Amino acid sequence: MSALVRVPLRNYLLAGLALIVAQALVLLAMGRVPMCICGTIKLWHGVVNSSENSQHILDWYSFSHVLHGFIFYFAAWLVLPRAPLALRLVLAIAVEGAWEILENTDFIINRYRAGTISLDYYGDSIVNSVSDNVAMIAGFGLASLLPVWLVIAAAAVIEVGLAWWIRDNLTLNVIMLVHPFDAIRHWQAGAGLH
Repeated sequence: MSALVRVPLRNYLLAGLALIVAQALVLLAMGRVPMCICGTIKLWHGVVNSSENSQHILDWYSFSHVLHGFIFYFAAWLVLPRAPLALRLVLAIAVEGAWEILENTDFIINRYRAGTISLDYYGDSIVNSVSDNVAMIAGFGLASLLPVWLVIAAAAVIEVGLAWWIRDNLTLNVIMLVHPFDAIRHWQAGAGLH
């Protein structure tokens, strides 16, 4: 591990950037659209049940990617406690990029569409996918700087807030992807979104 400590920070930053570029190129090769086919790129798109969801820079699901950053920081701290923070971040970028690629395969897209209320979901734009990785980086950075209790409190607020506001969150997303429950699907499709 001592050799990794001597690696200049610049090299880790370049590796992280290269991973994000590779993520975008793989998604492009998979046929993902670079940006929303609506012809614009919005900083924020807050309508969950729309064809533009997951097509712009930020949306409600960006908060879930911040939570990914919290989780990856904690996992890397547990598994590689002596590794440089920059190396742990690069590994988190690689894992998030791999998830973004997997999430945009026909298998996962069809799983979302069959198991959740995301009937209009056809995958992320590349802009959104890269932005999701940036949101994860933000979460990782916050987790590295904030006290543990504040990270846990922020995660709880995000999860409860998303459940209330859009009837979905990271926990529900994972449950519905792994084993959909009709009760959750009915609740999510319920009284409409705020």
